[in-house]
Amino acid sequence: MNTVIKGSDLTIGIDIGGTKISAGVVDSSGNLIDSSKCSTPAEGGKELISSVVNLVKELNKKHEIKGIGISIAALISSDYGTIVGAPNIANLSKLNFANEIKEEFKLPIIIENDANAAMWAEFKFGSAKGLNPVMFFIIGTGVGGGLVIDGKLFKGANGIGAEFGHMCVVPNGLLCGCGAKGCIEQYASGGALIRYANEALLANPDKSEEVLNFGEGKLSGTALTKAAKAGNELALAAFSKQADWLGLACASYSLIIDPQAIIIGGGVVDAGELFLTPVRAAMRKYMPFAESHVPPKIIAAKFGNDAGLIGAADLVRA
Repeated sequence: MNTVIKGSDLTIGIDIGGTKISAGVVDSSGNLIDSSKCSTPAEGGKELISSVVNLVKELNKKHEIKGIGISIAALISSDYGTIVGAPNIANLSKLNFANEIKEEFKLPIIIENDANAAMWAEFKFGSAKGLNPVMFFIIGTGVGGGLVIDGKLFKGANGIGAEFGHMCVVPNGLLCGCGAKGCIEQYASGGALIRYANEALLANPDKSEEVLNFGEGKLSGTALTKAAKAGNELALAAFSKQADWLGLACASYSLIIDPQAIIIGGGVVDAGELFLTPVRAAMRKYMPFAESHVPPKIIAAKFGNDAGLIGAADLVRA
């Protein structure tokens, strides 16, 4: 489909999140050479497509673009074109996003799940390079997953494979955006981290001012990271609880996939070893047959918020 794209040609990567859309021009070595962004329209659907088109037009005026790769927090069909489900973005389900944009630009276009795209960026250019098999957890508002086996992105029979955030860990637990209850996403995500901190603040209101000062009066992942790095016990406890759940997930998936490494990405990586060290400890604690095999390495992702668009921009070359 995309054989017209040569190694040296430039492509555009688009990363669509719940609050913003990021776009970037990427070369064949994964370098981001130009970028732009806008807010994600609350209406979703056609309005979102229009926003993407405008970003591409803006970058296409300055660069000769040979393809467009789109990364989005959604389930994508195996044809790289149709959005099967998007629980956190309005009016996208069953929409053939790729065809809508191809009509405008007449260029090769693919659309991929955001975690898969980020996994691909890490595999081609980042912390997962040369590892096999390698898993990816992207920790944001939710928990996304990606998997590369023998140099190929694993998509499953219908394009929705490696959705690691939706393993059920608590029967009849918290309701997840996917419609099921008790998914690991509800216990190991950035949203869960905020919930743990809020619960602790309600139980210890005298400590709220100290934590909130790190976020100028607002509780956020960034504020908790700053507080944890400063040694705040409440923030450290929230990260520890989140890390314990993620370590459990790493242990469970390791017995199915036996990955050489698990890459952890998303905003939580800003906490560094404050988060990764307890994740490793929890994985060892929960690992079945722990003494019988070498556990996977737990490695921080190289790329931050640009991982999805870099991976998508490279996938359109395939």
